[in-house]
Amino acid sequence: MKVFLYFEGEKILAKSGIGRALDHQKRALSEVGIEYTLDADCTDYDILHINTYGINSHSMVNKAKKLGKKVIYHAHSTEEDFRNSFIGSNQLSPLVKKYLVSLYSKADYLITPTPYSKELLEGYGITVPIASISNGIDLNRFERSEEKEEKFRKYFKIEENQKVIICVGLYFERKGIVDFVEIARKFPEYRFIWFGHTPMYSIPRAIRSIVKEEHPKNVEFPGYIKGDIIEGAYSAADLFFFPSYEETEGIVILEALASEQQVLVRDIPVYNGWLENRVNCYKGKTNEDFAYLIDALVERKIENTCQAGYTVAKEKSIERIGHELKKVYKKVLDS
Repeated sequence: MKVFLYFEGEKILAKSGIGRALDHQKRALSEVGIEYTLDADCTDYDILHINTYGINSHSMVNKAKKLGKKVIYHAHSTEEDFRNSFIGSNQLSPLVKKYLVSLYSKADYLITPTPYSKELLEGYGITVPIASISNGIDLNRFERSEEKEEKFRKYFKIEENQKVIICVGLYFERKGIVDFVEIARKFPEYRFIWFGHTPMYSIPRAIRSIVKEEHPKNVEFPGYIKGDIIEGAYSAADLFFFPSYEETEGIVILEALASEQQVLVRDIPVYNGWLENRVNCYKGKTNEDFAYLIDALVERKIENTCQAGYTVAKEKSIERIGHELKKVYKKVLDS
């Protein structure tokens, strides 16, 4: 069995969750001994496993079909998570949905990260079989490390006993960036750091203003940072606060859980079935909820859920994901 992993615009999307999903797929296939290629000119593969939905992706699906190859579409994207992102995204979202349905319907099988995103796709009227498989997480990479934590503290000049709340995501309204900044105003004694980057020209003016200047002094936007510093931040911070309104999974949550970090998220349907409030994370619905929980968690007034959260990450390890992908590949080839 040989799989062609296709990812359009790899350099552009490398800093996003979808970009990390490709890295996880490569690792997962290697873990279970499945040969793969990234060569767009390759023709001796059995399955096209495609991750993106640009014009070239459309052409690649048609080419694979002409060659008689099986096609698996990894449905990372939905209309719901396209909204409230880039300039004009809400106006374009119905067209994006139509386009996604037409693309996804050409596949022999769909893979999507969560039961929630599977339910959305089925609601679009797509009749292609769909498997729900997590994007997975590299547990070794996010294992706690004093060395990495010290690099993070040194880079950001974190003072002793200073409380730090972090988030990782694109500069999208959908990600809850407005709420993150508003809640930070209530806690001037804490540092709030939002890791991630989105080109300023592509996001609405209101979000641009928040990132550039309209935020309190205790909020920082250092941009996209990778390696030891961000990995140290995940475990050294006092809280991972992710107020996103819509996700298909949220790889950054898995990264935080794998770091044995305390996680606080918005109570939205995508987490149903794997994140349980007050068991392996905490959930809030309003800014008032979040303010109460941030104070209670950072000041250790309530029990943390770090160890139970780590158990969730272990269940979604890259090796396990590799075996799940292998099952789908075999099913497609045997059909």
